[in-house]
Amino acid sequence: MTMMKMILKTILPSSCFKGEYPSPKSKKVVSTKPRSSSISSHRIPITELSNPNSTLSEDLSISLAGTNIHAFTVAELKIITQQFSSSNFLGEGGFGPVHKGFIDDKLRYGLKAQPVAVKLLDLESKQGHKEWLTEVVVLGQLTHPHLVKLIGYCCEDEHRLLVYEYLPRGSLENQLFRRFSASLPWSTRMKIAVGAAKGLAFLHEAEKPVIFRDFKASNILLDSDYNPKLSDFGLAKDGPEGDDTHVSTRVMGTQGYAAPEYVMTGHLTAKSDVYSFGVVLLELLTGRKSVDKNRPPREQNLVDWARPMLNDSRKISKLMDPKLEGQYSEMGTKKAASLAFQCLSHRPKSRPTMSNVVKILEPLQDFDDIPMGPFVYHAPIDNIEVNKEKEVKEYETPKERNRENGRYHRNGHRHHPLKSPKSPNPQLQLQLQARQRLQNDRHRNGRGSRSNPPSPHTKG
Repeated sequence: MTMMKMILKTILPSSCFKGEYPSPKSKKVVSTKPRSSSISSHRIPITELSNPNSTLSEDLSISLAGTNIHAFTVAELKIITQQFSSSNFLGEGGFGPVHKGFIDDKLRYGLKAQPVAVKLLDLESKQGHKEWLTEVVVLGQLTHPHLVKLIGYCCEDEHRLLVYEYLPRGSLENQLFRRFSASLPWSTRMKIAVGAAKGLAFLHEAEKPVIFRDFKASNILLDSDYNPKLSDFGLAKDGPEGDDTHVSTRVMGTQGYAAPEYVMTGHLTAKSDVYSFGVVLLELLTGRKSVDKNRPPREQNLVDWARPMLNDSRKISKLMDPKLEGQYSEMGTKKAASLAFQCLSHRPKSRPTMSNVVKILEPLQDFDDIPMGPFVYHAPIDNIEVNKEKEVKEYETPKERNRENGRYHRNGHRHHPLKSPKSPNPQLQLQLQARQRLQNDRHRNGRGSRSNPPSPHTKG
């Protein structure tokens, strides 16, 4: 066996290409040496994955050599996820279920303790082994601050799993559209848009360009500081090279995000990703889903509803997410809406490159014309008290009103039930005290006043 094939056995089991069952002993840790900056220049074209052969295996071993990608066993991943416990379930996509896990620093040499997300290929899912392998190749060879980090994979028997860094805030889709989630501020939305645009620009401008092909809100994950990272590269394709203008492929993606020319012809270009980015930017502005069957028929498709208004400055405010409560930059909104309009052009050549998108978006995070807070009218306290008193009076009977008036002074202070109100007139006060003493004497002697009813405790 040649040295190159021995390296291959260390990096990726041959069964991951030929469908054979690997031996458990073949599971090794990939070299943990720092990755060379020239790694991407040796990246294996994704198209070659459909016809794997020994040459491809040798190229793959060269591409992944020196990376921090680990080959895990199923037994290890069960420990990491607590037997794929339902309490660790994060969600499920087209690939399969995703579980949270934790890697102990004692599990592998050179592997630090950290939380991870483990994605398990569902054998009955629409995506399969090829998509799994595509993701290993792309994320195993390309790294960027705005691409999710692949920590490792598992290829054992029929099992196909991927292990990623754990991003605590989940997907942009959940943050934007979850019913009881707090609204994302304007600056945070622009931060997410800029980061996602940088991730796409990096893919498009790589030495061997990559077209994401499934760019959408659910494939943008957020860390604790809302830094976005692109995920789920199973549908990624190599971009056109040389004199080619496009890549012909079967139509894949998600309704509402796919570019119209790609849906109609199957011709895929980097501008197809630009269109999808325009849809996500529109979602960030409006707080609406790309397709929402719960809305009126004319508003169910976001692009069809919003695009005619994007270039009209008088109508842009009608598009904005009500959850923002007016807390956004007016100038920034106009520029972002204009950019979305360009990205959503029906003519691919009229759409900007992702590098130009980044240049336009970056300044929009720092606009200083955002209102300090929502306008709230505070009614004077006196008026509130008067209005409350009027509301009460409307429902009082005359008897209740007289009784209530007897308990309050004119200045609104209530009488103490055991004390007489103080009179500002001393002479009147003396007269009242004398009358009270006279009544007390009569009651003490068993005689009541004619004006007073007999006491209920005395016999008639």
